[in-house]
Amino acid sequence: MTAFTALALQVETVAGGDLPAAVDRIGAQVGASKAWLGPDLRLVVLPEYVLTGFPMRVSVAEWRDRAALDPGGAEYRTLGAVAADHDVFLCVNAYERDEHFPDLFFQATVILSPSGEVVLRYRRLHSMFSPTPHDVWERYLEIYGMDGVLPVARTEIGNLAAIASEEILMPELARALALRGAEIFCNPTSEASSPQLTPKAVARRARAVENLAYVVAANSGGLRGIAIPGDSTNGGSEVIDHRGRVLAQAGPGESLVAAAELDLEVLRRARRRPGMDNLPSRVKTALWAEEYARYD
Repeated sequence: MTAFTALALQVETVAGGDLPAAVDRIGAQVGASKAWLGPDLRLVVLPEYVLTGFPMRVSVAEWRDRAALDPGGAEYRTLGAVAADHDVFLCVNAYERDEHFPDLFFQATVILSPSGEVVLRYRRLHSMFSPTPHDVWERYLEIYGMDGVLPVARTEIGNLAAIASEEILMPELARALALRGAEIFCNPTSEASSPQLTPKAVARRARAVENLAYVVAANSGGLRGIAIPGDSTNGGSEVIDHRGRVLAQAGPGESLVAAAELDLEVLRRARRRPGMDNLPSRVKTALWAEEYARYD
């Protein structure tokens, strides 16, 4: 399948809410979205930390115990069943525990296949408020290797990769994933929305153009349960093509409007064609590797 519908499903986040209820609500909304958009819907991306909200003024240990999921836990099994029931690849962002690092939690973006299995698990590498694999780098690499740090899932709907929230501002991450074959960047986010172009919105367009890749970015449809005004992070979920053009964009509130057709054959043809606008083919990777190696 080279052409299908992708949806950035804009869902409200309830900070500190009931986790099973959040999972059930997402399941119902994915099902309703599939019924509305039709059988060509094959990829659904959910907003950042949509199940729990984010940690505020709590210790790492407290948040790990309160809000982090187990990689093989009930929540992922239920979400896997949602993906299977509706024949979609489902991208969810959540906090996770890890048996190898029992004192920590990580922010993970997981993609579940229509068989209900996890086909990609990416742990966020750039974060101010959560532990990351780079904080335990040598041990993390020993366990998971670079393929576990920068995963790309090769699937029937294309090569999928995940970029969490503000990491869309990091051009190196998107470029590394593109060099590994990524064609579609799934970008769960929960960010300040505005009628004007925000830094992250600019970055999404740039990452698409730089790497000849689609970007499917799901933002929160409002945020409840904390003192921050809830509509500050509300709206702007979007689907962007490999030329940086917005194919679909949602307004405020819970919405399935940010849905569009992705055509992988068009993208692959653009990547095969030599020319000035085939930017990935023109990158001098050895040059930049040498320069970056000078800094830490």
